[in-house]
Amino acid sequence: MAGGAAARLPWPAQGVFLKPLLARRALLSAVGEVEAALHVGNLPEARRLLAWHLVSRDTTHLSAAEVAGAAAESLAENLSDSVVAPLLAYRAGGLPLAALYRYTNTADALWGYRTPDLEWPGKVAARADDLLNLAPARLSAACALLAAPLLGLDGRAAWRAWRSGRRVTTSPNAGHPMSVFAGALGVRLDKRGVYVLNPEGRAPGASDLRAARRLAHLTLILATLCLMLPRPPACPARRARP
Repeated sequence: MAGGAAARLPWPAQGVFLKPLLARRALLSAVGEVEAALHVGNLPEARRLLAWHLVSRDTTHLSAAEVAGAAAESLAENLSDSVVAPLLAYRAGGLPLAALYRYTNTADALWGYRTPDLEWPGKVAARADDLLNLAPARLSAACALLAAPLLGLDGRAAWRAWRSGRRVTTSPNAGHPMSVFAGALGVRLDKRGVYVLNPEGRAPGASDLRAARRLAHLTLILATLCLMLPRPPACPARRARP
């Protein structure tokens, strides 16, 4: 009933309800805050902002390069999870599916930890989130590959990094957009003891976060344009022969 009512709303009203399900502005703002702290050399504040806004890992002993790298990784991954995925869910099933996706993604963020209390609910939430993000992660990576050369970034390096790094993360999805960003920016994204993306790249810095935000913005524009393309007409049903 609620789904049918939502589908009958005019598109401006649907846009009002869809907006809270997206996190574009908050995501770009959070990365911008980390960038600003790194730019003035305030590493403790950059670590604090990174932990507060973007990552769940311990940031106490991260170097400036690791903070910049973690912010770039989070931007690439969350661009897919928090913006492109809800838009794709909305295109596929309207507001109800977009809301269901955000519920699943939030459940994974809250419960997806290997602890005795959260082992089973976390596992269910994580598997559901992985499944729902299969298409958005790959769409985000494809649009980032298209966006990189348009911004004067290294499109060939982005392609090579994606080919080699898309499967090295523990998540089946996060490596797709993250590896493209690493190659396009020409940086090495290294999560200690877990993975290394674009290992031949240089150490990231504050200026790379500015470029990463530009890449994220254009990637989102291209993804939105893709999702606005008209659906192909349905094949007419064949009549049974007498």
